[in-house]
Amino acid sequence: MTLYLTRFSYMPETWARLVQNPEDRRDAARKYIESVGGNLHGFWYAFGEHDGYNLWEAPDNVSMAAVCIAIGGGGALSKFETTPLLTVEETLEALTRAKTVGYRQPGA
Repeated sequence: MTLYLTRFSYMPETWARLVQNPEDRRDAARKYIESVGGNLHGFWYAFGEHDGYNLWEAPDNVSMAAVCIAIGGGGALSKFETTPLLTVEETLEALTRAKTVGYRQPGA
């Protein structure tokens, strides 16, 4: 399974609803990813460019995309970005395969 990092920001209205009715959103996030056979590894709030971060594991890109589409289309977020994460081993394999790509700089 692949790990994914998501960064999200709530709409002001979402924060207002959470102030009126505080809720542990980890439970909802866990339910969403488990519905496609994945796992939630972490859920953090932050201040700065994004309101929060999640670390998810999903069986494949299509499964994670389904979760992202459902969450992003829900209307509670102003931003939702997803980054697939590579293990060190996957990166080493990519580095080895890069030798065979035959890249040439433009104009060279």
